[in-house]
Amino acid sequence: MMVSSRAIVSGLTALALATLALAPAAQAQSNCATYGKLALKQQRENERKNCGFSGPSWSPDLRAHISWCSTVGPDQWKTELQKRAQALGKCKS
Repeated sequence: MMVSSRAIVSGLTALALATLALAPAAQAQSNCATYGKLALKQQRENERKNCGFSGPSWSPDLRAHISWCSTVGPDQWKTELQKRAQALGKCKS
């Protein structure tokens, strides 16, 4: 069976487009994993300093943070990190 160069190029083009379509999703997952780790670090500081912050933003559940992150854009999760950092900055240990 002989495959034409046109069929090969068409197949490679489809593969490249599929890979590009997956790239943003993979990047978003990576960003949300990083966000989750940072959120947990901030929660640990909250506990260590006895700040008393609570609620979903201060959850000790990594999956909850990653799940929330996956539903919002980068601007929103970055803002959430900044809000927690400001709150922790005002909390005296």
